[in-house]
Amino acid sequence: MALYKKIMHVSNMYYNEGLEKAGVRDLTGAVISLRQSLKFNKGNIMARNLLGLVYFELGEVATALREWVISKNLSPDKNIADEYIDKVRSNSTRLDSINQTVKKYNRALALCVQDSQDLAVIQLKKVLSMNPRFLQAHQLLALLYMEREEWERAERELRKCMDIDRNNLQTLRYLKEVEQALMPDEGVKAPVKRKKDEAVRYQSENEIIIQPLNVKEPKRGSGFTGVFNMLIGLVIGLAAMYYLVVPAAQSRVRSEEQQTITKISSESDAKTARIQELESQIADKDGSLQELRAQIEGFTGTDGTMQMTESLLQIASAYTQSGDMHAAMDQLEALAERVNMEEMTEGFRTLYQSLFTAIGPKLSEEYYDAGYQQYYTNRFEEAQETLILAVKYDAANADALYLLGEAYRSGGDTENAINTYEKVIELFPDTQRARDAQRKKSSLG
Repeated sequence: MALYKKIMHVSNMYYNEGLEKAGVRDLTGAVISLRQSLKFNKGNIMARNLLGLVYFELGEVATALREWVISKNLSPDKNIADEYIDKVRSNSTRLDSINQTVKKYNRALALCVQDSQDLAVIQLKKVLSMNPRFLQAHQLLALLYMEREEWERAERELRKCMDIDRNNLQTLRYLKEVEQALMPDEGVKAPVKRKKDEAVRYQSENEIIIQPLNVKEPKRGSGFTGVFNMLIGLVIGLAAMYYLVVPAAQSRVRSEEQQTITKISSESDAKTARIQELESQIADKDGSLQELRAQIEGFTGTDGTMQMTESLLQIASAYTQSGDMHAAMDQLEALAERVNMEEMTEGFRTLYQSLFTAIGPKLSEEYYDAGYQQYYTNRFEEAQETLILAVKYDAANADALYLLGEAYRSGGDTENAINTYEKVIELFPDTQRARDAQRKKSSLG
């Protein structure tokens, strides 16, 4: 508990630290502190909601929504994250604008990789017109201005970044480089070469003075020169349109075609996956159908459960009407050879056992009487066969089992006689038959 309380305390400490940093617009620092708070306690709802607000303020709306959705899942009841999510989702126009800004920003990144910086600048300006607080877009635009040595524009973008997030390290690093380019000696600025030294900048108190170089006053009265310059400007404009606008349009068409191809491919893949899923379901259904058919065949076929049960009922009915024990037992034994008792129903096994119990002891007594006569007329082999049937149909017939042992002994089959006496001793302990069997076994041993 002490460790748990300490962890909760550290999480709340980082939350308070993040709250203070967010209050002075140190959003980067706030993100770091709030992330630390959530590392110690992911269920800190206040820290997660505040982290979403900070991301929203940085223009990262998708990341903010993710944090609020996690917060809502962790604490569904009375959670202010519901209001934040509803405000974003209720305005469909705003949500669509956010999606467009992300796509345009990614497009600007791709154009930077393709070394189409002018088009990237145009895309970023569109992004910032739709979402002025998109910090990463401001930083990328400033970086493009720095690449083109347009330091004043880069500085303006970086100042906007500072208004959004005061202590963002990337912003501070860019700003330091821009300030070094503008005022390297903290006083009078050294000339900066830009576009063939078209101007020199230096600082005087709080103002930056820009002095053009090599600028000549146009001569008055030179009409041909003016027309020539207009023609040159027209040619340059046409060339710029050919080299900038046309490739951009072609690139946009190719991009749209690629998106269409990707969409069609995705839809085709989805349909193919759905077809495969349906085919798999059909195969499963076919397998289940075959199993059901096999089960039905097992119940209704020639050797099915229903057919076997019907045969057993017929045997019982015939025995009830005729009382012929031998015919009924023969039919029961033939039926038992055709079925697997373990696979039959409980009702089938119960009925079979009932019939066998009803017929078996009577047959056993009949075979015992016949075996008795055969034994005492010295027909020992015949007595053995008859008494085996008596024991088979009633395992509890101790007299038949003992007399079978006597038949083996009298017929000279000592081994079977001893085995039979042992069964009598095992199955009927503490009986006269067991004592007699023990005495006879000892005499043979």
